[in-house]
Amino acid sequence: MFDELIKKAHEVLDTNWKGEFTVPTNTLYPFQWNWDSGFVSLGNGHKNLDRSIKEINSLLSGQWANGMVPHILFHSENEKTYFPNFDFWESSVNSGSPDKPKSSGITNPPVIGFVLENLLIQHPDDENLVAFVKESFNKVVNFHRFLYNSRDPHHEGLMYMYHPWESGRDNSPLWDESLNRIEIKEGSLPNYQRRDLDVSEADERPTAAQYDRYVYLLLFGKENQYDSPKIAEECPFLIQDNMMNAILIRSNDSLIRIGERFSFDTSEIKEWQQQSITSFNSKFWNEKLKMYVPYDLRAQKQIEYKEIGSYVSLFAQVASGQQAAHLQDHLVHLHNNGYYLCPSFDVDSPEFDSKRYWRGPIWPHVNWMIYHGLMEYGYREIANVVKADTLKIVNKWGLCEYYEPQKEVAKDLSLGYGGKNFSWTASTILDLMYNT
Repeated sequence: MFDELIKKAHEVLDTNWKGEFTVPTNTLYPFQWNWDSGFVSLGNGHKNLDRSIKEINSLLSGQWANGMVPHILFHSENEKTYFPNFDFWESSVNSGSPDKPKSSGITNPPVIGFVLENLLIQHPDDENLVAFVKESFNKVVNFHRFLYNSRDPHHEGLMYMYHPWESGRDNSPLWDESLNRIEIKEGSLPNYQRRDLDVSEADERPTAAQYDRYVYLLLFGKENQYDSPKIAEECPFLIQDNMMNAILIRSNDSLIRIGERFSFDTSEIKEWQQQSITSFNSKFWNEKLKMYVPYDLRAQKQIEYKEIGSYVSLFAQVASGQQAAHLQDHLVHLHNNGYYLCPSFDVDSPEFDSKRYWRGPIWPHVNWMIYHGLMEYGYREIANVVKADTLKIVNKWGLCEYYEPQKEVAKDLSLGYGGKNFSWTASTILDLMYNT
């Protein structure tokens, strides 16, 4: 049924492959992104396992001395079509950043742990993969150690982020109130030129005011040498994100299983995990919404919105049976009321925007996590709706970055939104189709 889609997805991955890594898309994002590379490795693993190994190896080549794996690696210093480029980040202000590849000064959701386990499940006896996983294990553990030692100022087992780009959900309304507390004086930012609007519609991207605050936080990090303890003391934007922490917990689980398979010491990871799960449920669950929500460390309160990150808790298997039932009920309600699954933000909120970056559209790679989470809790019927909707929208509206969730609106469209010929979309739908 999806033979042509499979062919096109492989073509996208081939086109975006740069010899050692994959760009998200040639036009909008011309470098290597952290969690993009993780998801790309899932799809490539079915027919191009060597690429998956090279992809992750390339990503880990940018690891800092403190263990952080940056969210962007600038392998080419001649590429000038993206802002902010390596010279704006100036990661060399931190003595632990490698000279090459140049990188950003922030991180991304820590997906590599569960990606490595997924590849091992696909290829349990592949000698090259087994050797690579053994070689990479301590690097990934060191990344997690950075998150717990440097990004957990209150020793709760929950990491913080200080820039919306770290969350992956860059432009979500979740961050609006926290960002709006940042006052930017006229003329205080250097002149900069956005490049995303050269290749994408303005009504699909962050506003100018939002982008100014992204730049402000980037500069704040740089002024503090990207030193996490300093940033935790003074940064005006400091949030414990439920989705990032759910992904960390899921990758911890994977590292524990990988470590036990190869007789590595996993005691430290188990200690992290026990504290993380307890704190996750006590700090992020919102009884009024019946969902998990992020926590604003500066305002010392939960960020009370329904949004896609809550469902990823199912992928981390942190929810109780009752909590999981509430989450699947939310999705059933959306499915029964004219929406493709899963909209990235609360469709009943005035902040919902079905077309704009992370403020409502569907993201296939997040659907991949939600699908697997629902299956692990036994909610096969709604899980299969998530999978079927994902394949349908990609098959009908192309291998794009994100998609319209309202069925009435979508029927009049010819394409999805954001970047076209998008790598993690191609990869995650390949994994969904090959594992049918």
